[in-house]
Amino acid sequence: MKLDMAQAEKFYSQMLLIRRFEERCAEAYSHQKIRGFLHLYIGEEAVGVGVMDALSDEDAIVATYREHGLALVRGISPQSIMAELYGKAEGCSHGRGGSMHLYSADKRFYGGNAIVAGGLPFAVGLALADKKMNKNRATVCFFGDGAVAEGEFHESLNLAALWNLPILFVCENNRYGMGTALKYAESETNISKKAAAYKMSSHQVDGMNVIEVAKATQKAVKSIKAGGGPQFLEALTYRFRAHSMFDAELYRDKSEVQEWKKEDPLITFEKRLIELDFEIDTDKIEKEVAKIVEDAVEFAEAGTLEPVEELEKFVYSQRDLS
Repeated sequence: MKLDMAQAEKFYSQMLLIRRFEERCAEAYSHQKIRGFLHLYIGEEAVGVGVMDALSDEDAIVATYREHGLALVRGISPQSIMAELYGKAEGCSHGRGGSMHLYSADKRFYGGNAIVAGGLPFAVGLALADKKMNKNRATVCFFGDGAVAEGEFHESLNLAALWNLPILFVCENNRYGMGTALKYAESETNISKKAAAYKMSSHQVDGMNVIEVAKATQKAVKSIKAGGGPQFLEALTYRFRAHSMFDAELYRDKSEVQEWKKEDPLITFEKRLIELDFEIDTDKIEKEVAKIVEDAVEFAEAGTLEPVEELEKFVYSQRDLS
């Protein structure tokens, strides 16, 4: 891909929106405005932004519980996302899903899945449906390195390869499955090699570099839509915050986190733009993003809670089966 000014501004704006949105989420959580679990994407923004740039509106997304950033870049309204985090009826899942279950049929964004590796077989099903219906589109399935230890990982990759499905598996390898370092959970820490064992094209990419992620994804999606079968992308990244807001983070040294912050995708991308003689107005973008985030918070604050009498709604199908 050839980076131009418009693309540069887009990448920077999207990564900054994720960063500021989630920082505001952490603040709201500390004031108990957001309850339950909250898993932040801070540090990993380049992965979501780079991957989403290569997709069409028809492609499907299946994500993990760390999905706020992906939902924002996919085009789900920041207001509806924040309202969902607040548990308000105006949220994208009507306040019933919360942080881990963002959803939008219009954007073909199918979760937000709270169960580790739970999205992989679901994504295989979506890709199989597309193949059966002769739809020239891709399904992208995001998951963390912790999901690799689950049986669904191997079953899903095996079936995807066996059936030659149009699916891109994106492993967001942030080095820790909850509080367990990858080296203590996997005998082979190069996850891309595991995918290669299922005879699918598999690559590692610098997940802190949005340009490299976008390039690799474009190549993979192009192959998928040309009938090349499933592809696997291992994005090597790092989360700057704890696993979740309940995490005491006793399993890694603060010095390690500080060292990784030198690879902050926002800072390194800005440096890259200077090298390319691209001058984007970062102050202007910062102000625009701040307004979007504050509008989202105001929308959520003014939102409504679902009436008690409607709590049983959607528990079972509303369809009349008589």
